Amino acid sequence: MMKAYFLVAALLGAASANAANDNIINSDNAIADSVDLQTVVVTGTKTPKTLDNTPIVTRVITAEDIKKLDATDIRDVLRQEMPGIEFGYAMNQQVSLDMNGFGGNSVLFLVDGERLAGETMNNIDYSRLNMDNVERIEIVRGAASSLYGSNAVGGVVNIITKKSVGKWAANVNAHWGEYGEQRYGGSYSFNKNKWFSLTNVQHTRMNTIRLKNDGDFSQIYGNKSWNFKEKLVYNLNERMKLTGRAGYFFRQRDASADIKDRYRDFSGGLKGDYKITDNDNVELSYSFDQYDKSDYYRENDKDIRDYSNVQHIVRALYNHSFSEKTILTVGGDFMRDYLMSYQFENNGSRHQQSVDGFAQIDFSPIDKVTMVGGVRYDYFSASGKSRLSPKLDVMYKPVHEIALRASYAGGFRAPTLKEMYMNFNMANVFNIYGNEDLKSECSDNFQLSAEYRHRNYDFTVGGFHNIVRNGITTVWSDALDGMQYMNIERYNTTGVTANAVAQWSNGLGARVAYTYTHLDNKQHEAQYFPTRPHALTGRVEYGHDWKHYGFNVALSGRFLSSSSTTTLDDSNKPKTTHYPSYSIYKLTLIQHVLKGIDVTMVVDNLFNYRPKYYYSNSPTTNGATFSAGVSIDIDKFFK
Repeated sequence: MMKAYFLVAALLGAASANAANDNIINSDNAIADSVDLQTVVVTGTKTPKTLDNTPIVTRVITAEDIKKLDATDIRDVLRQEMPGIEFGYAMNQQVSLDMNGFGGNSVLFLVDGERLAGETMNNIDYSRLNMDNVERIEIVRGAASSLYGSNAVGGVVNIITKKSVGKWAANVNAHWGEYGEQRYGGSYSFNKNKWFSLTNVQHTRMNTIRLKNDGDFSQIYGNKSWNFKEKLVYNLNERMKLTGRAGYFFRQRDASADIKDRYRDFSGGLKGDYKITDNDNVELSYSFDQYDKSDYYRENDKDIRDYSNVQHIVRALYNHSFSEKTILTVGGDFMRDYLMSYQFENNGSRHQQSVDGFAQIDFSPIDKVTMVGGVRYDYFSASGKSRLSPKLDVMYKPVHEIALRASYAGGFRAPTLKEMYMNFNMANVFNIYGNEDLKSECSDNFQLSAEYRHRNYDFTVGGFHNIVRNGITTVWSDALDGMQYMNIERYNTTGVTANAVAQWSNGLGARVAYTYTHLDNKQHEAQYFPTRPHALTGRVEYGHDWKHYGFNVALSGRFLSSSSTTTLDDSNKPKTTHYPSYSIYKLTLIQHVLKGIDVTMVVDNLFNYRPKYYYSNSPTTNGATFSAGVSIDIDKFFK
């Protein structure tokens, strides 16, 4: 690995030499997007609002941030940018998420506002969410069920894909790293007359990694994937626009020499936006998503599907502007959810319909005060459960530099088809049973925050408190001699967040974010690893552009504190497991050569951290690794 360090050092030296010899054409860089409060966000209110005018605390990760992180999928971005979010492994190395005490089934992931089908150990397939065509990521912590319904108890992560830019654009990119890591991608877009099209392809590959120390597992399965996406927009006239999308995803995991785990997804949708008048707008959409799992047996070349989740969703949304500061939003959804699973008896299938309606008012009762209030009603046919979810968000800006925000939101999560009807033999040790009598998981979420910004600086501090009732988890049942999904009465999550961002005109920038989480959750067993109370992320960077050359060098890192959990061993005696703290750092150098060529070099795990024992939530690192990549914007050669 010393070669990697020397190589990066040499490149940094070359960057300095080029800086001394080239003609400087821009001594004052523009303030970066990291403190640009005019960024438009949509997730928190479903109506476009600038970041400084939304009463809901929203974290935005830009395409430029993603490039500096050298990210492949959403996991790479969140683990480096968002403290309090941790990815680990559940059974059979299926990826599991913890976000401030909430698991993956309580955090809603969206792509352009659309839900995703499929889950593994209560989490979606995060590898589907590649970063090759992303404009920005909007993250809202806390309950958002009044807008998005079930699963939005702990927060929402909305990935916004790229839109029309210029007459045409084309990009090809490649990335190579250790352990056979490869990533190849390409995109092409055009904007002609009334048409806009964006096509994106990505392929990834990684060999099996043999871990160097002992642990709950000794290797990380190798895998490969393909991801195809198409978005097509047709502007019928100045008032009406149609957007179509289609996608195909394939991933194969090398679970053994003879059997491969295969995952496929087929998705599509059509949306129409019609501006009825200058004050009225309506949106109608249909989306389809089918996520399948299968086992491929090499010996007899058989591919046997044992899981399929299919969702059909129809949505209507209407906005009316009474004035510039008062907007009414009403809408509704219908979803048909079908699930066939190896976890059901005899690989059976189940389905259900859900219907909802919601209304929201966005207004300013007096100067310096913005309020958003809303309510949503949901009904689920399989469980016969219904839920009313309210919310109220308030922002007060006494002066331009200060924003005070307060919010209350009701959240809920309806029992899933799996949790109601599961009948699964766990490796011939015990069975896990569903429960048709489960209640909906409900929550009350309270948040307070204060933000101060001045010139190139932005500081935010806040607190949150969640009261969760009827939490859905698995508990041991003596009557069934196995595990069964049950409701637990109540648990709380409380925490503090702090963020500081600075960007100077000389090209130097910094960001640091901290989260403290306290989980009063002694009865709750749904998590695959305990929530770490302290988490910190940060990045320091410097960049500059000259006439024929530019560069950006960034050092990013994350720190997660230790945590412990107590369980009962085979003798019914308490057993405490301690998960040690750790920190990981990444050094990224991006060089801009000529027009449209970016060369990236990365040293990940810069200080060579390696766990003494690999737990489910340990970083799966064998030490420092080096990778390199190139991205070519072909269209820039012709401009």
